[in-house]
Order: sequence, then structure tokens, then C-alpha cells
Amino acid sequence: MSALVAPAAEPRAVIVAVHGGATSAAYFDCPGRPELSLLRAAAAQGFTTIALDRPGYGTSAVYAADFADPARRVAATSAAVDKIIGDSPSGAGVFVMGHSAGCELALRLATTRDDIVGVELAGTGLRYSEPAKAIISEATVTSRPAGLRDLLWQPTDLYPAEVLTGALSAPGVAYEGEVTANWARRDFPALAAKLTAPVQFSIADHEKVWDTSAESVAAVTALFTAAPRVRVNEMDGSGHNISVGLTAGEYHRRVLSFIEECIADARGRDQEQVEAS
Repeated sequence: MSALVAPAAEPRAVIVAVHGGATSAAYFDCPGRPELSLLRAAAAQGFTTIALDRPGYGTSAVYAADFADPARRVAATSAAVDKIIGDSPSGAGVFVMGHSAGCELALRLATTRDDIVGVELAGTGLRYSEPAKAIISEATVTSRPAGLRDLLWQPTDLYPAEVLTGALSAPGVAYEGEVTANWARRDFPALAAKLTAPVQFSIADHEKVWDTSAESVAAVTALFTAAPRVRVNEMDGSGHNISVGLTAGEYHRRVLSFIEECIADARGRDQEQVEAS
């Protein structure tokens, strides 16, 4: 597997960022706009950041057919994270950040590792918006129906020109069809219920793929029954692709602030355990 890595010498934590469909790890290092890059902002704040090319993307594209099994995707991802960290310190632990279709892998990873300090999810939900329902149902790995780009990239004035040229585009992977079909109905509820770390759920005010009504957001937050804390982060002036929009700098600042809180929570729990023993 391949990844973009921005290391910190003495990291306070390790961020594992998981991109969505038809893009790559470059999503977290906005082309031509370093001030919008998660990797650069996180490294400056003392966090090692690993932006992975999901299984079937990047150098693992040649093995895409081998990743139909979710367990294999998680095992490969977790092994890649461990390989990249190696003997280097990881601070308080691993914080997982997922966007759109990458939220599936992000949650699977977060519910199978024992070093997770928190989770950030964006660009996902339980119910498609009305305009998105028909468009999403027609999408395949090789065919992108009319209107899909508008769902993902409108309004265009929310994004820098550098990302509207297709510079972030990558071929999709066949297994994503099953991921999309089962995510909202089955996998999101099942995985969310297993998460025992704090979670932040971020919503773009111009999200066009998912229903972001108060009722739908409440339904999402209610899924995390085992999480010690669930926060909703509403992002003004943002579209579906929140990490490469013009507000990405503010979004990443809020994510890093949430990680700080997760680290403080983890230290508090550790102290309580010491005192109890």
C-alpha cells in the first residue's frame, strides 16, 4: 500500500486519514494550496499524519480484486499503519479520520485496533438527499451518471480552482459498489455501535449527497451508543469535499482541536486507572 506521510519528531498522536471514492491520499494535501493541507497543518501542530491510499488505490491498485473482503482491507490497512509507524513513537495513540466512502474503512479500522484515541467522520450519513438518490443508484465503477459531479463539487465557488480540474481524480474500485449498497442500511449502524472512542461528525452546510436535516443528524449521533462522547461539527461555507474546499484550513483546525480533547480524555482515563489501582 502507498501513503503520503508527514512525520513529527515527537508526535502527540498519529492521524490516519482515509480518503473517499475516486480520489487518493492527495485529498489530504490539497494541490497547489498548502494552507489547506491537513498533512502540513497537523505536522506543524506536532501530529504525525498518514494519508493512506485505500486498498485498491495507489500502489495496491493491481491487487484491487483481492480486497472484496472487508477483513482483508482492514488487515492490510492496519499493517500499513504499523509498518509506517515502525519503531517511532505514536504519542497518545492513533486518531482515525474518514471522508465519504472512506468512512467505512475508517470505522472498521477504529473498531479493530486497541490504540484508538478518537475518530472524525465527514461526508457521510444514513439517508441520501432526495436529489442524490437516483444519481447514486446509477453510479458504477466505470460509469459516472450525469449530475454526480454536481453533487460532489457544487457550489464550485467553495473550492479553489486547482481542485476542480480533476487533479484529485483516481479510478474507483469494484468492491465500493457493495460498500455503498450496504453502508447506510447495515454497516454504519453496526460499526458505530462498536466504537468506544470519542467521535466527531462533521457536516458541510452545502452537503448535497446526504440528508443533513436535524432529524437525520440526530439519527447518526444516536448510533454511537458506546462512544464516551459524540460531537457534531457544522462547517459553514463548505461542500461535500470538505478537506479541499476554501474552508479546509478551518475544518482541519477544528479536527486538530478535537484530537487535543481526545488526548486529554485519554490521559484522564489513564490517571483514573492508576488511582484506582
